[in-house]
Amino acid sequence: MFDYLIVGAGFAGSVLAERLATRSNKKVLIVDKRSHIAGNAYDHYNEDGILVHKYGPHIFHTNSKDVFDYLGNFTDWRPYEHRVLASVDGQHVPMPINLDTINKLYGLNLTSFELDEFFASVAEHVDVIKTSEDVVVSKVGRELYNKFFKNYTNKQWGLDPSQLDKSVTSRVPTRTNRDDRYFTDTYQAMPLHGYTRMFENMLNHPNIKVMLNTDYHEIMDFIPFKEMIFTGPVDEYFDFKFGKLPYRSLEFKHETLNKEKHLAAPVVNYPNEHPYTRITEFKALTGQDHPKTAIVYEYPQAEGDPYYPIPMAENAELYNKYKKLADETPNVHFVGRLATYKYYNMDQVVAQALTLYKKLTEKENAAKPARPAISGSTALVEKLVSRSPQPE
Repeated sequence: MFDYLIVGAGFAGSVLAERLATRSNKKVLIVDKRSHIAGNAYDHYNEDGILVHKYGPHIFHTNSKDVFDYLGNFTDWRPYEHRVLASVDGQHVPMPINLDTINKLYGLNLTSFELDEFFASVAEHVDVIKTSEDVVVSKVGRELYNKFFKNYTNKQWGLDPSQLDKSVTSRVPTRTNRDDRYFTDTYQAMPLHGYTRMFENMLNHPNIKVMLNTDYHEIMDFIPFKEMIFTGPVDEYFDFKFGKLPYRSLEFKHETLNKEKHLAAPVVNYPNEHPYTRITEFKALTGQDHPKTAIVYEYPQAEGDPYYPIPMAENAELYNKYKKLADETPNVHFVGRLATYKYYNMDQVVAQALTLYKKLTEKENAAKPARPAISGSTALVEKLVSRSPQPE
């Protein structure tokens, strides 16, 4: 008899499996449809011996010392600050837009104070900011919106920014200084030996059994368990009772090149030209020394594995119907991106899983103080889960 059946071996499922097994001495079975652990963070050495991220670049960043220290139990870290260039008007310029972006794009020599005035002069007044288009044009005007955001968003989401919730472009800041880091979080690093190794260490416990290439439906009637933790698509769990929740997917095309370096930055975005949105060079992320280099092209598409919940009001209404069912389902706990139909960064998924673990232990040990899932303030973790994410 297992105490918990966990569906999904990504961040949410693996963190909960580790906590329940090591801290609560629970017997856990974790199953995944895929042939590997680590979910979309899965990385591996390709046939040329280069460490690549199968499902596109995953850059770890967080403001939570609790989350960073927790994952540090399973990996050493390689300090890494992510930088991105955008291909615009035949030039590669920093993204997010900053002082150098504007000066290079327009051949100017503005100061930070003058850039504030520049943005104010081109910004469009918007009475009520509702859409992704509203967010951008109210900050930097129509021309920069068209150069950097409009076509990229169309490719990424299959929708015009005027049709998307303001949260999509609100994640991307605009800076008046020369800070060209994509993220400004306190902790920015990559697992020294890769994400998969980190997950292997996380799940290496005698109380944890892992079954891959397994649909949970196939084993539910044969393997007894007390409670379930579900990290898959919530609409799928309920047999699409109210209809399918819409997602955007991605196709990844990997290549190995017979040269040491290919890109001018770890990631180059292509807002306007080409059907793909960006190219990533993995050695820039991992720091690996190799005579060849590996890159991946990302092609957004409508069909395929679910990656990005589409942030529109009607989709939120549909999800709320499923959430009501989920809340009413006894002994099943829904956690993670797919189960809660929300795009979370990796640190937010970890924080959400740690918070659920704390709730589970408090419920079981109501008569005595719950042992904290992590050191430090739980309020900080809950705040982290609720903040708006940035793309990984």
